[in-house]
Amino acid sequence: MGAYDRGMSGETLEIETTHGPARVHLHEGTRGLLVLGHGAGGGVQAPDLRTATAAAGDLGWGVALVEQPYRVAGRRAPAPAKQLDSAWTDVVHHLLAGPGAGLPLVVGGRSSGARVACRTAPVLGAVGVLCLAFPLQPPGRAERPSRLPELDGTGVPTLVVQGERDAFGMPPEGPGRAVVVVAGDHSLKKDQPAIAEAVRTWLERLTPSS
Repeated sequence: MGAYDRGMSGETLEIETTHGPARVHLHEGTRGLLVLGHGAGGGVQAPDLRTATAAAGDLGWGVALVEQPYRVAGRRAPAPAKQLDSAWTDVVHHLLAGPGAGLPLVVGGRSSGARVACRTAPVLGAVGVLCLAFPLQPPGRAERPSRLPELDGTGVPTLVVQGERDAFGMPPEGPGRAVVVVAGDHSLKKDQPAIAEAVRTWLERLTPSS
């Protein structure tokens, strides 16, 4: 069993938000706090989220996997973006006042969760954003605007890990933004070791040991 195959251990918290209770799976660490959100219809058990959790933990980072209130309530259809951002911000503020107090903060997630992290990174004071399978453009919906402005607006170092066959497109590199292309599609299920290496390398460079 590789590090990227570890189960979901750690403490489970329920945190009240303005849109109902969120659930947080917390793995404590002392080097920093990485807060990750799930995709629109998925949960925190997604392979890439598990891999990122293990990779960050190997470096001494605490990791908080956040289940949005709509998922805690048993709904699959995501809440509107403003509600997602508001609930997420409530959760992160709670964590920063408790187990994450005084630690560097990195926010991120997969797909929809990555979008939430990008939109809220500036107000939360994050030092970095980790995007797993960023949904750049809805497949077959060329008339819909690109989500690239969300990536451009983080204002901090950003890592995008994207499957080479992702139907949502391939985000470009940009100032402060690295893009690592791995085998697979939007699910990011195919090459967990490559994802783990990308996350570890980026976190090491983001907050080098003193």
